[in-house]
This record gives sequence, C-alpha cells and structure tokens, in this order.
Amino acid sequence: MQTIEHWLSQLGLGKYLEAFVQNDVDLRALPHVTERDLQELGVSLGHRKIIMAAVAGLAQPNLAGSLVPSPSPAGSELQASDLAQEPTADRRLLSVLFCDLVGSTAISAQLDPEDMHELTRRYQDSVAGAITRFGGYVAKYLGDGVLAYFGWPMAYEDHAERAIRAGLEALAAVEAFQSPSGEQLKARIGIASGHVVVGDIAGSSANERASIAGRKGEPAPAAGRHRVITPSANSTSPF
Repeated sequence: MQTIEHWLSQLGLGKYLEAFVQNDVDLRALPHVTERDLQELGVSLGHRKIIMAAVAGLAQPNLAGSLVPSPSPAGSELQASDLAQEPTADRRLLSVLFCDLVGSTAISAQLDPEDMHELTRRYQDSVAGAITRFGGYVAKYLGDGVLAYFGWPMAYEDHAERAIRAGLEALAAVEAFQSPSGEQLKARIGIASGHVVVGDIAGSSANERASIAGRKGEPAPAAGRHRVITPSANSTSPF
C-alpha cells in the first residue's frame, strides 16, 4: 500500500516528510490540503505548485487507506467560496526569526539577474528547510529575507530553543554555498520572543495573511532589532 513517504519520494520532495508526519498529513488528508496549508508546513512556492498538481491527479483514499476514484469536478457542487472562513486572531507566545543574506546588494551588482535569482532561491530553500525541520512556519519571503514564526500555527513550549537551533542550522547551510564568483555566502539571523496576536486580516491578500501584532496593534517585535545570531560567534546577543 502506498504511503505518504513513498508519495513524496516519487515527487522528489522527501525532505518534507517530517513536516507532513508531525502535522498528521497522510494520504487521507492529501485531497483536502490547500496551498496555504502547504505554506504553513514550510513548503516553498515551486514545491507547493508541484504538490498541488500531483494532488489534483491523486485518487481519494478511503478510511482504510486504500485509494478509490476521486469524484469528477462536474459532480461536485462545492465551490471554493463555500469554504471561505471568517478571519480569526489568536493570542500566542511565540518566537519570530528573520534571516537575510549578508552583502546581498553588493552580490547582486556582480551577477546577472538570472544568476542572482537562482542564488536567492537556493538560499531561501535552505533556510526554509532548516526552519521547517524545527517546526517553524515560513510566513514571508521579503527580498532576500525569510520571516518565520515558531509557536504558531503549532504551539511549542520550547519555541525559542527551536528558533535558535533552526537559525544555527540555517547559518551552516548558507555558509556551504558559494556565489558564481566563488565568494562564500553568509547570513545573519535575528530572533525575538514575546506575546503577539496572530491571524488573518480581513480582505488581505495571501502575502498579508498570518500577520502578527504586538502591543497597541503595532507590528510584533522586529527580530532584527532584538537578538542576532552571527556567523562567527554562533550565539545570541543584543542587536
């Protein structure tokens, strides 16, 4: 019988197995997974498209785990709009991680746009992989920056430790890369922890969903202004 591990391996996306297993996403859940669900699991944009295309052609599994033919689209009257839910907000204690590429402006001036795009993609995929492995949620990609939450949507008592461990692993992964000119890449990571309100903003676009706010409705603590993990020291200190 096919398993979620085998299914992901067939797509060449076995690195996401741990995130799927931790969130109880098996073959029965796959037909109901949305692109936003995959984003919360830390799946990159390109890989989300691959998974959604594969899910569209996947047979529907029954409760026993065997696959049965999926109902035809013409026979289904349920529309995406029927599934829309009201925006919700949730008070959480979480850690926010922000990672950016050191010297990205200078690097971009030396490379062709295509080379810079590929370099940024590889860097972001590596950082997102480290975040996902420690239970983090990749909230946004901001240029060469990666913003992630630890403690939402999955609550962890050790969210701060998870954020630090993910940051250290991300730094190591980035330092293994070299630019086309042979220059070793470096990243810097800021981490902040505190109470926030997290949720969707009514009428927001996909890039504005899962917004977080601190006191008096202001943005949650900016990770870059609180604690930083430096490539040389590999420790947290005031920024």
